[in-house]
Amino acid sequence: MSEKIGNKKLGQVREIAKPFISVFLALLCGGIIIEIIGENMGNIYQIMFTGAFGNRINIAETLIKSTTLIFTGMSYAFAYKCGLINIGAEGQLYMGAALSTWIGVNLTGLPAAVHIPVALLAGFLGGALLGGLVGWLKTRFDANEVITTVMLNYVAQYLVSWLVTGPMKEQPGDFPQTAMTQESAYLLNILPGTRLHMGFVLAIIALVLYGVFLWHTSSGYEMRIVGQNNKVAAYAGMNVKGNVMAAMFIAGGCGGLAGAMEILGVQHRLLQNFSSGYGFDGIAVSLLGSNNPLGIFLSSILFGALKSGGNAVQMFSNVPAAIINIIQALVIIFVVIDLVSKLWRKKMVK
Repeated sequence: MSEKIGNKKLGQVREIAKPFISVFLALLCGGIIIEIIGENMGNIYQIMFTGAFGNRINIAETLIKSTTLIFTGMSYAFAYKCGLINIGAEGQLYMGAALSTWIGVNLTGLPAAVHIPVALLAGFLGGALLGGLVGWLKTRFDANEVITTVMLNYVAQYLVSWLVTGPMKEQPGDFPQTAMTQESAYLLNILPGTRLHMGFVLAIIALVLYGVFLWHTSSGYEMRIVGQNNKVAAYAGMNVKGNVMAAMFIAGGCGGLAGAMEILGVQHRLLQNFSSGYGFDGIAVSLLGSNNPLGIFLSSILFGALKSGGNAVQMFSNVPAAIINIIQALVIIFVVIDLVSKLWRKKMVK
């Protein structure tokens, strides 16, 4: 009995250690590449760390980026827990940004206590509608959600490009952008002297709600059972199609909130190609964090730090910021290798 308990604890320790090992290996490989191009690995990583955590402003910028990554990470994780692969967080982010911008620009005379929630709700609905469309295509026609989400990414991006060069373009103006949102729609600053906004607090609350829903409610339990084996779930009387629709709707809403955070908290206007790939980075955040709330939080901080530190590396060294993309890709590769090996072991046992 004690041996079984010991083996279980050892397995838990291994699961906790795996993400850290993936990050370590990615940084090690990235360091080797830095040395190959003629720079000192220690100096570059020191610049990167200082750029991410060196002072209050740098920390705030890291947390701002982490805020958006938390929501895109949850977008992938929510769908994954229901057995779906959501590659569409980038498109959902764009749709959420578009609707929250429209509310932020065109609703005037509202107090911030009303304007901010309405704009955030619009952002959620923008992404949720796109996610819901994917869920409907899945349940109605059994359309592969990987294909539909990837295709809808392009639809959303081109739609936003059309909006900022046409109906929503700032007038008069020569640039593909909207007018600034009303100040009443700005997310409140929570750290004076920086750009850190209340979106970071909302992201933490959303992570808590994500964890409570999936692991402490009957609806969340049902959704996880559908994700593990939809045939067993259907045999047990669970509404498989309803859960798929709900999961994609909420996942899309999380992506939409990511876009709302960028607009209402940081940029305050909609631009062409305003996202630096947050939707795709969210996939890595979720995978590295094992799709659980604490893991997503910690991995979002890591990827936020890589983004902030990468800017410093490009400014204060001869190493291109592309090294950050390489490190992120290496993290994903090592995580995927672990997932594939785990699936292979299960297959061999069967």
